Amino acid sequence: MKTFSLVAALALGGLVACSIMANAQEAKGGKRGGGKGGGGGGRPTVDQQVEQMTTALSLTDAQKPKVKAVLEETNKKMQELMSGGDVPRDQIREKMQPIRDEQTKKMKEILTADQFGKYQKMEEERRSRFSGGGKKKTEQ
Repeated sequence: MKTFSLVAALALGGLVACSIMANAQEAKGGKRGGGKGGGGGGRPTVDQQVEQMTTALSLTDAQKPKVKAVLEETNKKMQELMSGGDVPRDQIREKMQPIRDEQTKKMKEILTADQFGKYQKMEEERRSRFSGGGKKKTEQ
């Protein structure tokens, strides 16, 4: 009987320890993209987006601050839109489209033709992940 109690106590202790570690990781911004300045809800921060784009698109040092400014502007507009209270999801999505279109237009001015093609492909993949296969955009 003592052995069973000891095993049960160790198992319970292990579960509690794992739970504490998982909560600590999430609080630090682990899997959710949160953390300092994090976007919450799994959205990467602007700096994380710039880092990802730098790797994927081989951004130059001159392009990085321009791309970051565009992403910050888009992020600000999206945050304002989301903080609108109890707006239905389809209306939010409808209002997001012009913001995304403006971002795409600005990115096209900053990126080379090759980089822009890769950027569009990245955006299509992102859209399909988050919206379950969103609409394909035409080139602007």
